[in-house]
Amino acid sequence: MGVDILWLMPIHPISMEKRKAKGDLLVADVKDANERKKYLGSPYAVADYKATNPDFGTMTDFKNLVKRVHDLDMYLIIDWVPNHTGWDNKWITEHPDWYTKNDKGEIIDPIDYNTGKSWGWTDVADLNYDVKEMRNAMIEAMQFWLKEADIDGFRVDVAHGIPTNFWDDACAKLKATKNCFLLAEAEVPHLLNSGDFHADYGWKLHHVINKIAKGEKNAKAIDDYLKENTSTFKKGFHMNFTSNHDENAWAGTVFERMEDSHQTFAVLMATIEGMPLIYGGQEEPLDKRLAFFEKDLIPFNEYKYADFYRTLLNLKKKNSALWNGDFGGKLEKIKTGNDQNVFAFTRQKNEDKLVVLLNLSNKLQDLKLEGDFFVGTYDNVFANSTIELKKDMEMKLNPWGYMVLSNK
Repeated sequence: MGVDILWLMPIHPISMEKRKAKGDLLVADVKDANERKKYLGSPYAVADYKATNPDFGTMTDFKNLVKRVHDLDMYLIIDWVPNHTGWDNKWITEHPDWYTKNDKGEIIDPIDYNTGKSWGWTDVADLNYDVKEMRNAMIEAMQFWLKEADIDGFRVDVAHGIPTNFWDDACAKLKATKNCFLLAEAEVPHLLNSGDFHADYGWKLHHVINKIAKGEKNAKAIDDYLKENTSTFKKGFHMNFTSNHDENAWAGTVFERMEDSHQTFAVLMATIEGMPLIYGGQEEPLDKRLAFFEKDLIPFNEYKYADFYRTLLNLKKKNSALWNGDFGGKLEKIKTGNDQNVFAFTRQKNEDKLVVLLNLSNKLQDLKLEGDFFVGTYDNVFANSTIELKKDMEMKLNPWGYMVLSNK
């Protein structure tokens, strides 16, 4: 489909102690042996940072996977969980001083820094980043995968929950180990502005588009977002998405949240500044919430949207205006006289130019393209035709309609 980077959720063994089944129910509390087997627990309860989950395969299997990915001119990053470990991780017994403890000296699960109370992640034990030895061990464990398995980087879980001075140290050492890609599950300016991470999660934009899809906001909300974002983030770029594993499991599938607008917002996420994420199964389409703590397969069969995503991602490679960060072109808004319902913009890098027109409403919309900086002849990417844009050109867009125009 034109995908360059594969991100695997945690590949490590999952702790057995306090393993969750569903809700607050633990696997140990499930009486039926056959039912108990289907609960795998949370992959974010890591039992061993330097091992693979035997349910997935051996270290040799994983190395072979990485090599195959590289042979296909792709990259592979793994999910890294630095905030906490599972309760039977060997660090618990070998280095109990590496963990956060309560007044009774008992190791505790992670605390919500907003409320001072437990997040409810009772299947994991919170690591204490005041301990230098633990910090060093964490960095060494990450370097292990870069050197031993030749992976290409990390998606770091809850990166904003770790002191930023740890990342200042860790990211520099990781990049010195290998030229790797670092993605933070966070939206904290320092993590990008410092140059520690190359990219983070575009959570704010994601929440904006969810509200537009529900009719709670309109297209002008994107203008407000871009203005704030430009003033806050000076380096790096956001990873933009309509779904991911958390959203699918807890907030609902993209079809639940966005209904008929899901392709429109996928176009926006792939053409606005940043890097698009496609969550596994969106091309199928995956129309169910995957259970988080048990084996739940994606029923690959139809690949209904594979061509749609392939068109978007191959265009991103072909047209340099869509490249990531400073390598791509800056977004310039096109006024349409209907900016409450229509979001229109152009991006240009050298001679490569792109124009995107989006109807962010469930009604037919009229628009008039104001200005002349976009004038020219373009390929209408999804219509397999050409179109000439002129100054003050009048057009109509169908409900949730989109046009992606490229001069290359």
